Amino acid sequence: MATLVELFTIALGFISYTSAALLPQRPLVPSSDEQFISLQSAAPLPLVVWHGLGDNYKADGLRSIGDIANATNPGTYTYFIRLDDDPSSDRTATFLGNVTEQVSKVCSDLASHPILSKASAINALGFSQGGQFLRAYVERCNRPAVHTLVTFGSQHNGISEFQNCGSHDWVCQSWDGYLKRNTWSHFVQSRLVPAQYYRNPEDLQGYLENSNFLADINNEREDQSNATYKENLKKLQRFVMYMFSEDETVVPKESAWFADYNKTSEEVTWLKDRRIYKEDWLGLKWLDQKKRLDFKIAEGKHMQLSEELLSDTFKRYFGADSSSHDRV
Repeated sequence: MATLVELFTIALGFISYTSAALLPQRPLVPSSDEQFISLQSAAPLPLVVWHGLGDNYKADGLRSIGDIANATNPGTYTYFIRLDDDPSSDRTATFLGNVTEQVSKVCSDLASHPILSKASAINALGFSQGGQFLRAYVERCNRPAVHTLVTFGSQHNGISEFQNCGSHDWVCQSWDGYLKRNTWSHFVQSRLVPAQYYRNPEDLQGYLENSNFLADINNEREDQSNATYKENLKKLQRFVMYMFSEDETVVPKESAWFADYNKTSEEVTWLKDRRIYKEDWLGLKWLDQKKRLDFKIAEGKHMQLSEELLSDTFKRYFGADSSSHDRV
């Protein structure tokens, strides 16, 4: 995740940024060097990947994920979600933009994609913030439908702190103060991406009244509960959530498992002890009872991924055998 200095430098430089930059891209026709997928039932389902903050869809590290997926499950067609065809602009969109509009754009892109739109279903892999954004895709549109959703270090229950500033980084500290004072303003909530999944348990009222994104996709507003979100999430054949054991970037790291965290008492309230599970606002309890909800640990710091872990994950959750039964 990027520093506050970088985040707000981008915000200042693109203060006129609007949804005009998020117009649906034309359907992406694979070039000659891209993989083509057999749509036969025995082939692995296509894999859609949404990267995290500060990354872009053409980054070498991200592209290697596609290589590992294909090496593990030969014939896997991998599509990397992008909010702009220009990698630099795609990276900017991870900091700056309206997440609701971004998810809507991705819904349109996948539904019109010449390969993905014809698949019986797709698998989805989300890194960091890309994980909750893919969950929003499932809840809000889900066409093509997601069979298995795997997230790594995602902020499903939000973040209660923005990235810490260095002790002598006065510029960062100034922006940190601004952000904390204006988190719930319309300007911040409609433009700064991390703020749209900020959730401070000590200010739940402000969160419920002003959150542009997370409060909605978590169905936390009792008077605005969306039954479609729950029904769509229940269509997942598997929802796998990885939490990094030594994650210091995401606060709290337990958010990767939908857990709540009290900063004062340092007490963690795990998903199964929360109302969102007990009253099944999203269908998570239903998935769990059907043994479709997996809580996994990834050893190491945030987004510290080994090829072995990825290969094991792809083999277990994205292989043809795992996708050939109970397709959506």
